[in-house]
Amino acid sequence: MPATDYQRSFGRSFLNLRRDTAVNSVDSTTVTVELTQMEAELDWFQRKVAERFIDLNASTCEDLLSLEWVGKLLDSFLSCQEEFRAIVINHRSMITKPPTDRLIADYFERSVKALDVCNAIRDGVEQIRQWQKLIEIVICAFNNNGGGSSSSQRPLGEGQFRRARKTLIELAIGMLDEKDSSSSSVSSQHRNRSFGRNKEHLHHRTIGHFRSLSWSVSRSWSASKQLQAIGNNLATPRASDITATNGLAVPVYTMTSILLFVMWALVAAIPCQDRGLQVHFNVPRNYQWGGSLMSLHDRIIEESKKRERKNTCGLLKEIHQFERSSRLMNELVDSVQFPLSDEKEMEVRERVEELGKLQEALKNGLDPFERKVREVFHRIVRSRTEGLDTVGKHHGSE
Repeated sequence: MPATDYQRSFGRSFLNLRRDTAVNSVDSTTVTVELTQMEAELDWFQRKVAERFIDLNASTCEDLLSLEWVGKLLDSFLSCQEEFRAIVINHRSMITKPPTDRLIADYFERSVKALDVCNAIRDGVEQIRQWQKLIEIVICAFNNNGGGSSSSQRPLGEGQFRRARKTLIELAIGMLDEKDSSSSSVSSQHRNRSFGRNKEHLHHRTIGHFRSLSWSVSRSWSASKQLQAIGNNLATPRASDITATNGLAVPVYTMTSILLFVMWALVAAIPCQDRGLQVHFNVPRNYQWGGSLMSLHDRIIEESKKRERKNTCGLLKEIHQFERSSRLMNELVDSVQFPLSDEKEMEVRERVEELGKLQEALKNGLDPFERKVREVFHRIVRSRTEGLDTVGKHHGSE
């Protein structure tokens, strides 16, 4: 029977096949009952994964790749990981036998590679926090009366604009994608021609600052290569694989695909070293969850191809809003002439208020997001440790 037939109706096909092989066995009744229970458990896992990814894929374009959406993706991963862990523990006698033991070991090896991605993402969160500090400087530069009413605030002066202009240039350079760093000095000249001779020095100082934020991965580490390592030689289980592993090849493949997709989505959304989205995804859509996962993959790829997102350091919605708002603020600051008209001053203050709201929303969202990334890291470690212990104890008792 072709592998696609197993994948399309996994439960029925697998159960019928196992019943046929057990019919002449003395313990056929016991075997059939055990396989029926196992079959139900594995099918339930597939359905739960499908429900989660259908829900994620139902998100609007505005919600996709927001901090809330990425956090929801991590929650889904944690739930799938916990259910997969239960399958491993419940069927420990089977996962210690070839070829299932090899598949389980392969998954754990791939999951170890995901730990570096988690570390790099947490470093990216810290980088975003540095941008927040620069935005705070801009806001403070214009809120000279501690946020009082507009009627009680003093008129904005040239010194405030100079301070804000310098900080906005520093922010714009820091938010450039690393691949564009070689041309960022030229780009910054177009953004602000009035900064003069100090601009090149600022560029080198800023880039050096943002790349030395206690990176927990080496300077030679590459997010793109790490993703390729996680997905290397990941193949859809064949019919013979499913039969030989009593069906366990399917949840292992499912969990490995989820692991790869989640790490890929994190790299797409958050700044990290050598970002790259050129990872081969080819999940058969006849898996219950395959269509939704591939749809999400295609939507994220399309988002990355948009003109305004091509040179971004991360596809996170809040980063895009930050880039846009700071760019508009920079253009506004560059366009002012003194003495400042009342209309222009009101426009500046409105932009400052908009920056303040974005900065506050990002500040409130980053902490819970970072906690979830940390939880993913520790859950992967715990799952691997328990899995290896389960295999070790079973071998020790034989």
